[in-house]
Amino acid sequence: MVTRQPKLIFSPTDLRLLRIFQVVVRQEGFAAARDELGISPGTISNHIAQLEARFGVRLCERGRKGFSLTNEGVRIHEAAENLLRSIENFSGIVGSVRGELSGTVHFGTVDAMYTNPDLQLQKALAKFNVRAPRVQIHLEIASPQDLLQRLLDGRYSLILTPIDDAHPSVRAIRLYEERQSLFCGAQHEFFNMAEKVLTPNLLQKFPYAARTYMKETAGPANFPFSNAAQASHMESLAILILSGRYLGFLPEHFAAQFVERGEMKNLLPDLTSFYDTFYLAHRKDEKSRSMSLLFECLSESHVTG
Repeated sequence: MVTRQPKLIFSPTDLRLLRIFQVVVRQEGFAAARDELGISPGTISNHIAQLEARFGVRLCERGRKGFSLTNEGVRIHEAAENLLRSIENFSGIVGSVRGELSGTVHFGTVDAMYTNPDLQLQKALAKFNVRAPRVQIHLEIASPQDLLQRLLDGRYSLILTPIDDAHPSVRAIRLYEERQSLFCGAQHEFFNMAEKVLTPNLLQKFPYAARTYMKETAGPANFPFSNAAQASHMESLAILILSGRYLGFLPEHFAAQFVERGEMKNLLPDLTSFYDTFYLAHRKDEKSRSMSLLFECLSESHVTG
């Protein structure tokens, strides 16, 4: 005789637990999710156990071997993404019917954007909040590849990032170019070396710190490096450069603070510098008025400064 599971009726508590589960998946663990959720890893673990009891399946493995989703957890995670996004879209539609903007806009971008004078992201977000005070912005930092993938699977409404090859379902507009230059730290032997002594061949012989999401070599096509270290964010890349052991590329606007303090030096900028083109992108089927307004604010911020 087959025992039939009782029909699952969703409650507000279930939705709250699902949101906690999604944060844990996004942060890849209980400890990493602590800051975003504002609760202890032990409490998070209890919430996930409660959700597993509700569904009757184990969602994730946790322990000394680290965090990983079970096959059932992967399916629940994907379904939860669709469910929570649908709820947010519904809230936005209700707000539109009532003549107001509400709900949530998920916006993703790369790191080290706050020092960019060509964008002034802070002003764009302030303008958006003035014009749509009831809309909540969920801002996340990720690599260009992750940003595009999360846009395609519906986790983000809008992204700002370099894009090598936009998907046919994505509308992307070119916003600006960002100059990337090669830097060394104050403790590096190149720091006090005369520029006329430096050559591309000499630079390429020294340890190089790369971005994890870039190809094996970075920089101009005629100026490749071999990786000796990797970093996933500009801040961590800057730490490697400041150690005095590694060379690395940084956006000039982000590195300016270190250069002004005498902690970094720009090496052969006429030969090594290159440009990343940044695009503002959303899915072509995105109907959110809130997303359209944020898109407008970001575009205006770049144009008007």
